[in-house]
Amino acid sequence: MKKILVANRGEIALRIMRSAREMGIATVAVYSDADRKSPHVRFADEAYLLGPPPSSESYLLGDKLIDICLDNGADGIHPGYGFLSENATFARKVKEAGITFIGPSADSMELMGSKLASKAAVKNFGVPLVPGTAEAIDDVEAAKLIAAEIGFPVLIKASAGGGGKGMRIVNSVEEFAGQMERASSEAEKSFGDGSVFIEKYVAGPRHIEIQVIGDKHGNTVHLFERECSIQRRHQKVIEEAPSAILSPALRAKMGAAAINVCRSCNYYNAGTVEFLMDENEQYYFLEMNTRLQVEHPVTEMITGVDLVKEQIRVAMGLPLSFTQDDLEIRGHSIELRICAEDPANNFLPDTGKLVVYRRPQGNGVRVDDGYEEGMDIPVYYDPLLAKLVVHGSGRSDAISRMRRAIAEFDIAGIETTLPFGDFVMRHPAFLSGDFDTHFVQDHFDSTKLYAAANAGEEAVAAVAAALAISKLQPESSENRIVNQKSNWQKNRS
Repeated sequence: MKKILVANRGEIALRIMRSAREMGIATVAVYSDADRKSPHVRFADEAYLLGPPPSSESYLLGDKLIDICLDNGADGIHPGYGFLSENATFARKVKEAGITFIGPSADSMELMGSKLASKAAVKNFGVPLVPGTAEAIDDVEAAKLIAAEIGFPVLIKASAGGGGKGMRIVNSVEEFAGQMERASSEAEKSFGDGSVFIEKYVAGPRHIEIQVIGDKHGNTVHLFERECSIQRRHQKVIEEAPSAILSPALRAKMGAAAINVCRSCNYYNAGTVEFLMDENEQYYFLEMNTRLQVEHPVTEMITGVDLVKEQIRVAMGLPLSFTQDDLEIRGHSIELRICAEDPANNFLPDTGKLVVYRRPQGNGVRVDDGYEEGMDIPVYYDPLLAKLVVHGSGRSDAISRMRRAIAEFDIAGIETTLPFGDFVMRHPAFLSGDFDTHFVQDHFDSTKLYAAANAGEEAVAAVAAALAISKLQPESSENRIVNQKSNWQKNRS
Protein backbone atom coordinates (compact mmCIF):
# COMPACT_ATOMS: atom_id res chain seq x y z
CA MET A 1 0.00 0.00 0.00
CA LYS A 2 1.57 3.26 -1.16
CA LYS A 3 -1.15 5.89 -0.76
CA ILE A 4 -4.14 6.22 1.59
CA LEU A 5 -7.08 8.61 1.43
CA VAL A 6 -8.31 9.60 4.89
CA ALA A 7 -12.07 10.08 4.59
CA ASN A 8 -12.36 12.32 7.63
CA ARG A 9 -11.36 15.64 9.14
CA GLY A 10 -9.77 17.22 12.19
CA GLU A 11 -7.85 15.36 14.86
CA ILE A 12 -8.55 11.83 13.67
CA ALA A 13 -7.47 12.66 10.11
CA LEU A 14 -4.16 14.02 11.42
CA ARG A 15 -3.70 11.09 13.78
CA ILE A 16 -4.10 8.56 10.92
CA MET A 17 -1.84 10.52 8.57
CA ARG A 18 0.99 10.63 11.10
CA SER A 19 1.06 6.85 11.46
CA ALA A 20 0.83 6.39 7.70
CA ARG A 21 3.77 8.75 7.15
CA GLU A 22 5.87 6.78 9.65
CA MET A 23 5.10 3.68 7.55
CA GLY A 24 6.27 5.43 4.38
CA ILE A 25 2.74 5.69 3.01
CA ALA A 26 1.56 8.87 1.24
CA THR A 27 -1.70 10.43 2.39
CA VAL A 28 -4.60 12.19 0.69
CA ALA A 29 -6.75 14.66 2.61
CA VAL A 30 -10.28 15.70 1.75
CA TYR A 31 -11.99 18.79 3.08
CA SER A 32 -15.10 20.94 2.98
CA ASP A 33 -15.15 24.69 2.44
CA ALA A 34 -15.24 25.13 6.22
CA ASP A 35 -12.01 23.15 6.63
CA ARG A 36 -9.85 24.77 3.94
CA LYS A 37 -7.31 25.99 6.49
CA SER A 38 -7.39 22.93 8.73
CA PRO A 39 -4.05 21.39 9.77
CA HIS A 40 -4.94 17.99 8.27
CA VAL A 41 -5.22 19.60 4.83
CA ARG A 42 -1.71 21.05 5.04
CA PHE A 43 -0.20 17.92 6.55
CA ALA A 44 -1.29 15.53 3.78
CA ASP A 45 0.72 14.95 0.62
CA GLU A 46 -2.36 15.79 -1.45
CA ALA A 47 -5.69 17.46 -0.64
CA TYR A 48 -9.00 17.71 -2.52
CA LEU A 49 -12.11 19.80 -1.96
CA LEU A 50 -15.32 17.84 -1.44
CA GLY A 51 -17.91 20.62 -1.32
CA PRO A 52 -19.85 22.95 1.01
CA PRO A 53 -19.61 22.60 4.83
CA PRO A 54 -22.67 20.37 5.54
CA SER A 55 -21.59 16.72 5.88
CA SER A 56 -24.26 15.63 3.39
CA GLU A 57 -22.54 17.81 0.79
CA SER A 58 -18.97 16.89 1.67
CA TYR A 59 -17.72 14.15 4.01
CA LEU A 60 -20.68 11.83 3.36
CA LEU A 61 -20.22 11.82 -0.43
CA GLY A 62 -19.00 8.24 -0.68
CA ASP A 63 -18.99 8.04 -4.46
CA LYS A 64 -16.93 11.22 -4.72
CA LEU A 65 -14.39 9.86 -2.23
CA ILE A 66 -14.00 6.73 -4.33
CA ASP A 67 -13.60 8.79 -7.51
CA ILE A 68 -10.81 10.83 -5.87
CA CYS A 69 -9.03 7.60 -4.99
CA LEU A 70 -9.35 6.24 -8.53
CA ASP A 71 -8.29 9.53 -10.13
CA ASN A 72 -5.22 9.90 -7.93
CA GLY A 73 -4.01 6.36 -7.40
CA ALA A 74 -4.90 5.89 -3.74
CA ASP A 75 -4.72 2.21 -2.74
CA GLY A 76 -6.83 2.44 0.40
CA ILE A 77 -9.38 4.45 2.34
CA HIS A 78 -9.27 4.90 6.10
CA PRO A 79 -12.65 6.19 7.34
CA GLY A 80 -11.60 7.20 10.87
CA TYR A 81 -14.73 7.36 13.04
CA GLY A 82 -18.09 9.00 12.42
CA PHE A 83 -19.21 9.94 8.90
CA LEU A 84 -18.93 6.77 6.72
CA SER A 85 -16.87 4.66 9.13
CA GLU A 86 -19.69 2.17 9.87
CA ASN A 87 -21.52 2.40 6.54
CA ALA A 88 -21.59 -1.12 5.09
CA THR A 89 -22.81 0.10 1.70
CA PHE A 90 -19.81 2.43 1.41
CA ALA A 91 -17.40 -0.34 2.48
CA ARG A 92 -18.81 -2.61 -0.24
CA LYS A 93 -18.50 0.08 -2.90
CA VAL A 94 -14.88 0.71 -1.91
CA LYS A 95 -14.06 -2.98 -2.31
CA GLU A 96 -15.94 -3.23 -5.62
CA ALA A 97 -13.88 -0.31 -6.93
CA GLY A 98 -10.69 -2.26 -6.22
CA ILE A 99 -9.70 -0.08 -3.27
CA THR A 100 -8.79 -1.45 0.17
CA PHE A 101 -11.15 -0.44 2.96
CA ILE A 102 -9.11 -0.09 6.16
CA GLY A 103 -11.67 -1.60 8.49
CA PRO A 104 -13.79 -4.74 8.87
CA SER A 105 -15.80 -6.47 6.18
CA ALA A 106 -19.11 -4.96 5.13
CA ASP A 107 -20.88 -8.12 6.33
CA SER A 108 -19.44 -7.83 9.85
CA MET A 109 -20.26 -4.14 9.93
CA GLU A 110 -23.84 -4.78 8.86
CA LEU A 111 -24.40 -7.55 11.40
CA MET A 112 -22.96 -5.62 14.33
CA GLY A 113 -24.70 -2.42 13.20
CA SER A 114 -28.06 -3.90 14.19
CA LYS A 115 -28.43 -4.22 17.94
CA LEU A 116 -30.96 -7.02 17.57
CA ALA A 117 -29.01 -8.99 14.95
CA SER A 118 -25.79 -8.62 16.92
CA LYS A 119 -27.44 -9.88 20.11
CA ALA A 120 -28.77 -12.91 18.26
CA ALA A 121 -25.31 -13.62 16.85
CA VAL A 122 -23.35 -13.33 20.09
CA LYS A 123 -25.90 -15.33 22.08
CA ASN A 124 -24.77 -18.45 20.22
CA PHE A 125 -21.23 -17.86 21.51
CA GLY A 126 -22.18 -17.67 25.17
CA VAL A 127 -21.81 -13.90 25.53
CA PRO A 128 -23.94 -12.56 28.45
CA LEU A 129 -26.97 -10.48 27.39
CA VAL A 130 -29.26 -8.12 29.28
CA PRO A 131 -32.71 -9.75 29.66
CA GLY A 132 -35.06 -8.42 26.99
CA THR A 133 -36.76 -8.98 23.63
CA ALA A 134 -34.90 -10.90 20.97
CA GLU A 135 -36.48 -8.95 18.13
CA ALA A 136 -38.05 -5.58 17.34
CA ILE A 137 -41.55 -5.00 18.63
CA ASP A 138 -44.21 -2.51 17.52
CA ASP A 139 -47.30 -3.84 19.35
CA VAL A 140 -47.61 -1.54 22.37
CA GLU A 141 -49.90 -3.84 24.39
CA ALA A 142 -47.67 -6.87 23.80
CA ALA A 143 -44.65 -4.76 24.69
CA LYS A 144 -46.29 -3.73 27.97
CA LEU A 145 -46.73 -7.36 28.95
CA ILE A 146 -43.11 -8.15 28.13
CA ALA A 147 -41.92 -5.13 30.12
CA ALA A 148 -43.98 -6.19 33.11
CA GLU A 149 -42.51 -9.69 32.89
CA ILE A 150 -38.95 -8.35 32.73
CA GLY A 151 -39.70 -5.96 35.58
CA PHE A 152 -39.57 -2.16 35.68
CA PRO A 153 -37.58 -0.09 35.10
CA VAL A 154 -36.97 -1.10 31.48
CA LEU A 155 -35.15 0.51 28.61
CA ILE A 156 -36.70 1.07 25.18
CA LYS A 157 -33.90 1.27 22.61
CA ALA A 158 -33.60 1.89 18.88
CA SER A 159 -32.32 -1.15 17.00
CA ALA A 160 -30.19 1.00 14.70
CA GLY A 161 -27.79 3.79 15.61
CA GLY A 162 -26.48 4.91 18.97
CA GLY A 163 -25.41 8.01 20.90
CA GLY A 164 -28.45 7.77 23.17
CA LYS A 165 -30.92 8.56 20.39
CA GLY A 166 -34.14 6.53 20.34
CA MET A 167 -33.60 5.52 23.97
CA ARG A 168 -36.09 5.91 26.82
CA ILE A 169 -36.11 4.73 30.44
CA VAL A 170 -39.59 3.60 31.52
CA ASN A 171 -40.37 3.30 35.22
CA SER A 172 -44.00 2.17 35.10
CA VAL A 173 -46.61 0.65 32.81
CA GLU A 174 -48.58 3.92 32.82
CA GLU A 175 -45.86 5.82 30.97
CA PHE A 176 -44.87 2.96 28.67
CA ALA A 177 -46.99 3.77 25.58
CA GLY A 178 -45.92 7.41 25.38
CA GLN A 179 -42.24 6.63 25.85
CA MET A 180 -42.32 3.88 23.23
CA GLU A 181 -43.88 6.24 20.71
CA ARG A 182 -41.22 8.88 21.40
CA ALA A 183 -38.35 6.38 21.14
CA SER A 184 -39.62 5.01 17.83
CA SER A 185 -40.18 8.48 16.38
CA GLU A 186 -36.71 9.66 17.36
CA ALA A 187 -35.13 6.50 15.93
CA GLU A 188 -36.96 7.00 12.64
CA LYS A 189 -35.77 10.60 12.36
CA SER A 190 -32.18 9.83 13.37
CA PHE A 191 -31.52 6.54 11.60
CA GLY A 192 -34.36 6.02 9.13
CA ASP A 193 -35.39 2.96 11.13
CA GLY A 194 -38.04 3.19 13.85
CA SER A 195 -37.53 -0.36 15.14
CA VAL A 196 -37.21 -0.57 18.92
CA PHE A 197 -36.69 -3.35 21.42
CA ILE A 198 -36.97 -3.71 25.19
CA GLU A 199 -34.42 -4.75 27.75
CA LYS A 200 -33.99 -4.65 31.51
CA TYR A 201 -32.65 -1.35 32.76
CA VAL A 202 -29.37 -2.01 34.54
CA ALA A 203 -29.24 0.16 37.66
CA GLY A 204 -25.98 1.92 38.51
CA PRO A 205 -24.22 0.65 35.38
CA ARG A 206 -20.60 1.11 34.46
CA HIS A 207 -19.70 1.35 30.79
CA ILE A 208 -16.68 -0.84 30.16
CA GLU A 209 -15.42 -1.64 26.67
CA ILE A 210 -12.81 -4.02 25.32
CA GLN A 211 -10.48 -3.09 22.46
CA VAL A 212 -10.14 -5.95 19.97
CA ILE A 213 -8.27 -6.47 16.74
CA GLY A 214 -8.11 -9.42 14.39
CA ASP A 215 -6.39 -10.25 11.14
CA LYS A 216 -7.48 -12.18 8.06
CA HIS A 217 -5.54 -15.26 9.18
CA GLY A 218 -7.80 -16.17 12.10
CA ASN A 219 -5.84 -14.38 14.85
CA THR A 220 -7.85 -12.23 17.26
CA VAL A 221 -6.68 -10.54 20.46
CA HIS A 222 -8.02 -8.08 22.99
CA LEU A 223 -6.00 -5.12 24.27
CA PHE A 224 -7.68 -4.92 27.68
CA GLU A 225 -10.45 -2.59 28.76
CA ARG A 226 -11.37 1.08 28.87
CA GLU A 227 -13.59 2.60 31.55
CA CYS A 228 -16.03 5.00 29.84
CA SER A 229 -18.60 5.71 32.54
CA ILE A 230 -18.15 9.51 32.79
CA GLN A 231 -20.75 10.59 30.24
CA ARG A 232 -23.23 13.34 29.44
CA ARG A 233 -26.28 12.70 27.24
CA HIS A 234 -25.15 9.04 26.95
CA GLN A 235 -21.93 10.22 25.28
CA LYS A 236 -18.47 9.80 26.75
CA VAL A 237 -16.37 12.69 28.05
CA ILE A 238 -13.63 10.99 30.08
CA GLU A 239 -12.14 7.54 29.50
CA GLU A 240 -9.38 5.63 31.23
CA ALA A 241 -7.45 2.40 30.90
CA PRO A 242 -7.42 0.13 32.71
CA SER A 243 -10.62 0.30 34.79
CA ALA A 244 -10.16 0.95 38.48
CA ILE A 245 -12.40 -1.97 39.47
CA LEU A 246 -11.57 -4.95 37.23
CA SER A 247 -9.61 -7.79 38.75
CA PRO A 248 -7.20 -9.74 36.52
CA ALA A 249 -9.63 -12.67 36.47
CA LEU A 250 -12.61 -10.52 35.47
CA ARG A 251 -10.49 -8.73 32.85
CA ALA A 252 -9.53 -12.05 31.28
CA LYS A 253 -13.15 -13.22 31.33
CA MET A 254 -14.45 -10.06 29.65
CA GLY A 255 -11.61 -10.17 27.13
CA ALA A 256 -12.52 -13.73 26.19
CA ALA A 257 -16.17 -12.69 25.77
CA ALA A 258 -15.11 -9.85 23.47
CA ILE A 259 -13.11 -12.25 21.32
CA ASN A 260 -16.17 -14.50 21.10
CA VAL A 261 -18.15 -11.51 19.81
CA CYS A 262 -15.54 -11.19 17.04
CA ARG A 263 -15.89 -14.86 16.22
CA SER A 264 -19.66 -14.53 15.98
CA CYS A 265 -19.29 -12.24 12.95
CA ASN A 266 -15.91 -13.33 11.51
CA TYR A 267 -14.44 -10.00 12.48
CA TYR A 268 -11.08 -8.63 11.40
CA ASN A 269 -9.37 -5.23 11.87
CA ALA A 270 -9.87 -2.99 14.93
CA GLY A 271 -13.14 -2.81 16.83
CA THR A 272 -14.57 -2.30 20.29
CA VAL A 273 -16.95 -4.54 22.23
CA GLU A 274 -18.98 -2.56 24.76
CA PHE A 275 -20.40 -3.98 27.98
CA LEU A 276 -22.63 -2.72 30.77
CA MET A 277 -21.59 -3.85 34.24
CA ASP A 278 -23.97 -3.75 37.19
CA GLU A 279 -23.17 -3.12 40.85
CA ASN A 280 -22.56 -6.85 41.37
CA GLU A 281 -19.92 -6.95 38.60
CA GLN A 282 -22.24 -8.87 36.28
CA TYR A 283 -21.53 -7.71 32.74
CA TYR A 284 -23.74 -7.74 29.65
CA PHE A 285 -23.04 -7.22 25.96
CA LEU A 286 -24.19 -3.78 24.82
CA GLU A 287 -22.94 -3.42 21.23
CA MET A 288 -19.89 -3.59 19.00
CA ASN A 289 -18.40 -0.54 17.31
CA THR A 290 -16.88 -1.69 14.04
CA ARG A 291 -14.26 1.04 13.77
CA LEU A 292 -11.54 2.85 15.63
CA GLN A 293 -12.87 4.58 18.75
CA VAL A 294 -12.36 8.20 19.79
CA GLU A 295 -10.77 6.95 23.01
CA HIS A 296 -8.29 4.54 21.41
CA PRO A 297 -5.24 6.58 22.61
CA VAL A 298 -5.57 5.37 26.20
CA THR A 299 -5.22 1.79 24.98
CA GLU A 300 -2.17 2.76 22.93
CA MET A 301 -0.61 4.42 25.96
CA ILE A 302 -0.87 1.36 28.22
CA THR A 303 0.08 -1.24 25.60
CA GLY A 304 2.56 0.55 23.34
CA VAL A 305 0.61 -0.60 20.27
CA ASP A 306 -0.10 1.84 17.42
CA LEU A 307 -3.62 0.74 16.52
CA VAL A 308 -3.71 2.67 13.24
CA LYS A 309 -0.52 1.05 11.99
CA GLU A 310 -1.91 -2.32 12.96
CA GLN A 311 -5.17 -1.53 11.10
CA ILE A 312 -3.21 -0.75 7.96
CA ARG A 313 -1.14 -3.93 8.23
CA VAL A 314 -4.28 -6.04 8.65
CA ALA A 315 -5.89 -4.35 5.65
CA MET A 316 -2.79 -5.22 3.62
CA GLY A 317 -3.33 -8.89 4.47
CA LEU A 318 -0.51 -9.18 7.02
CA PRO A 319 -0.93 -11.14 10.27
CA LEU A 320 -1.01 -9.32 13.61
CA SER A 321 2.47 -8.29 14.73
CA PHE A 322 1.85 -9.58 18.28
CA THR A 323 -0.02 -12.28 20.17
CA GLN A 324 -2.21 -12.12 23.26
CA ASP A 325 0.70 -13.27 25.41
CA ASP A 326 2.84 -10.38 24.16
CA LEU A 327 0.44 -7.80 25.60
CA GLU A 328 0.64 -6.37 29.10
CA ILE A 329 -0.73 -3.33 30.91
CA ARG A 330 1.89 -0.67 31.52
CA GLY A 331 0.75 2.04 33.88
CA HIS A 332 -2.49 4.00 33.62
CA SER A 333 -3.91 6.41 31.04
CA ILE A 334 -6.77 8.94 31.09
CA GLU A 335 -8.35 10.87 28.23
CA LEU A 336 -10.43 14.04 28.43
CA ARG A 337 -12.45 14.99 25.37
CA ILE A 338 -12.10 18.74 25.06
CA CYS A 339 -15.33 19.78 23.39
CA ALA A 340 -16.63 23.22 22.46
CA GLU A 341 -19.40 22.98 25.03
CA ASP A 342 -20.40 24.94 28.11
CA PRO A 343 -20.54 22.56 31.12
CA ALA A 344 -22.08 25.34 33.21
CA ASN A 345 -25.01 25.47 30.78
CA ASN A 346 -25.96 21.79 30.42
CA PHE A 347 -23.04 21.15 28.05
CA LEU A 348 -24.63 23.15 25.25
CA PRO A 349 -22.36 23.45 22.17
CA ASP A 350 -20.44 26.70 21.78
CA THR A 351 -18.99 28.26 18.65
CA GLY A 352 -16.62 31.11 17.95
CA LYS A 353 -12.96 31.81 17.29
CA LEU A 354 -10.04 30.22 19.11
CA VAL A 355 -8.57 33.51 20.27
CA VAL A 356 -5.99 31.64 22.34
CA TYR A 357 -5.05 27.98 21.87
CA ARG A 358 -1.90 26.65 23.56
CA ARG A 359 -1.35 22.98 24.31
CA PRO A 360 0.14 21.53 27.49
CA GLN A 361 3.49 19.78 27.24
CA GLY A 362 5.74 17.60 29.33
CA ASN A 363 6.30 14.00 30.24
CA GLY A 364 3.33 11.66 29.73
CA VAL A 365 1.11 14.22 27.95
CA ARG A 366 -0.37 13.66 24.48
CA VAL A 367 -2.72 16.00 22.61
CA ASP A 368 -4.58 14.79 19.53
CA ASP A 369 -6.19 17.79 17.88
CA GLY A 370 -7.08 19.36 14.56
CA TYR A 371 -7.30 23.07 15.36
CA GLU A 372 -4.92 25.98 15.73
CA GLU A 373 -5.06 29.41 17.32
CA GLY A 374 -7.14 31.85 15.30
CA MET A 375 -9.37 29.22 13.68
CA ASP A 376 -13.16 29.37 13.79
CA ILE A 377 -15.12 26.45 15.26
CA PRO A 378 -17.73 25.46 12.65
CA VAL A 379 -21.30 24.58 13.57
CA TYR A 380 -21.52 21.72 11.09
CA TYR A 381 -19.57 19.00 12.88
CA ASP A 382 -19.01 17.29 16.21
CA PRO A 383 -17.86 19.83 18.87
CA LEU A 384 -14.70 17.83 19.69
CA LEU A 385 -11.68 20.16 19.60
CA ALA A 386 -8.99 17.93 21.01
CA LYS A 387 -8.27 14.87 23.10
CA LEU A 388 -6.03 15.44 26.10
CA VAL A 389 -4.39 12.14 27.02
CA VAL A 390 -2.03 11.47 29.89
CA HIS A 391 -0.07 8.43 31.06
CA GLY A 392 1.28 7.71 34.51
CA SER A 393 2.87 4.90 36.47
CA GLY A 394 -0.47 4.30 38.20
CA ARG A 395 -3.96 5.78 38.45
CA SER A 396 -3.14 8.43 41.05
CA ASP A 397 -0.11 9.52 39.04
CA ALA A 398 -2.23 9.79 35.89
CA ILE A 399 -4.89 11.85 37.71
CA SER A 400 -2.26 14.27 39.03
CA ARG A 401 -0.77 14.60 35.56
CA MET A 402 -4.20 15.25 34.02
CA ARG A 403 -4.87 18.03 36.54
CA ARG A 404 -1.53 19.61 35.67
CA ALA A 405 -2.17 19.29 31.93
CA ILE A 406 -5.66 20.80 32.22
CA ALA A 407 -4.20 23.78 34.08
CA GLU A 408 -1.65 24.27 31.30
CA PHE A 409 -4.14 23.99 28.43
CA ASP A 410 -4.83 27.61 27.47
CA ILE A 411 -8.04 28.12 25.46
CA ALA A 412 -9.91 31.42 25.09
CA GLY A 413 -12.74 32.51 22.86
CA ILE A 414 -15.09 29.60 23.47
CA GLU A 415 -16.34 27.54 26.38
CA THR A 416 -14.91 24.03 26.70
CA THR A 417 -15.11 20.91 28.87
CA LEU A 418 -11.72 21.65 30.46
CA PRO A 419 -13.22 22.87 33.76
CA PHE A 420 -15.50 19.83 33.87
CA GLY A 421 -12.43 17.62 33.50
CA ASP A 422 -10.80 19.42 36.43
CA PHE A 423 -13.99 18.97 38.48
CA VAL A 424 -13.98 15.22 37.82
CA MET A 425 -10.27 14.82 38.60
CA ARG A 426 -10.89 16.34 42.05
CA HIS A 427 -14.16 14.61 42.93
CA PRO A 428 -14.05 11.93 45.68
CA ALA A 429 -16.25 9.52 43.68
CA PHE A 430 -13.84 9.54 40.75
CA LEU A 431 -10.75 9.44 42.95
CA SER A 432 -12.10 6.38 44.77
CA GLY A 433 -13.26 4.66 41.58
CA ASP A 434 -16.79 4.44 43.00
CA PHE A 435 -18.84 5.93 40.14
CA ASP A 436 -21.11 4.89 37.27
CA THR A 437 -22.73 6.35 34.16
CA HIS A 438 -24.91 8.58 36.37
CA PHE A 439 -21.89 10.55 37.59
CA VAL A 440 -23.07 13.82 36.01
CA GLN A 441 -26.60 13.66 37.38
CA ASP A 442 -25.50 12.40 40.80
CA HIS A 443 -22.37 14.46 41.44
CA PHE A 444 -21.86 17.29 38.99
CA ASP A 445 -22.47 20.75 40.38
CA SER A 446 -21.82 23.47 37.81
CA THR A 447 -21.63 26.11 40.55
CA LYS A 448 -18.42 24.50 41.76
CA LEU A 449 -16.69 24.55 38.36
CA TYR A 450 -14.77 27.70 39.13
CA ALA A 451 -14.42 27.31 42.90
CA ALA A 452 -10.69 26.78 42.52
CA ALA A 453 -10.44 30.00 40.50
CA ASN A 454 -12.25 31.96 43.19
CA ALA A 455 -9.99 30.49 45.86
CA GLY A 456 -7.00 31.52 43.77
CA GLU A 457 -8.28 35.08 43.52
CA GLU A 458 -8.73 35.24 47.30
CA ALA A 459 -5.17 34.02 47.79
CA VAL A 460 -3.89 36.66 45.40
CA ALA A 461 -5.78 39.39 47.27
CA ALA A 462 -4.39 38.22 50.61
CA VAL A 463 -0.82 38.25 49.36
CA ALA A 464 -1.28 41.68 47.78
CA ALA A 465 -2.63 43.05 51.05
CA ALA A 466 0.29 41.62 53.00
CA LEU A 467 2.77 43.12 50.57
CA ALA A 468 1.09 46.50 50.74
CA ILE A 469 1.28 46.47 54.52
CA SER A 470 4.98 45.70 54.41
CA LYS A 471 5.44 48.56 51.88
CA LEU A 472 6.64 46.16 49.17
CA GLN A 473 5.68 46.45 45.50
CA PRO A 474 2.79 43.99 45.07
CA GLU A 475 2.61 44.02 41.31
CA SER A 476 5.39 41.57 40.44
CA SER A 477 4.56 39.11 43.21
CA GLU A 478 0.86 39.28 42.48
CA ASN A 479 1.45 38.62 38.81
CA ARG A 480 3.54 35.59 39.61
CA ILE A 481 0.69 34.13 41.64
CA VAL A 482 -1.94 35.00 39.04
CA ASN A 483 0.10 33.22 36.40
CA GLN A 484 -0.03 30.05 38.46
CA LYS A 485 -3.80 29.89 38.07
CA SER A 486 -4.96 27.55 35.38
CA ASN A 487 -5.54 29.29 32.08
CA TRP A 488 -9.20 28.30 31.78
CA GLN A 489 -9.71 29.77 35.23
CA LYS A 490 -8.17 33.08 34.12
CA ASN A 491 -10.42 33.15 31.08
CA ARG A 492 -13.49 32.83 33.28
CA SER A 493 -12.44 35.27 35.99
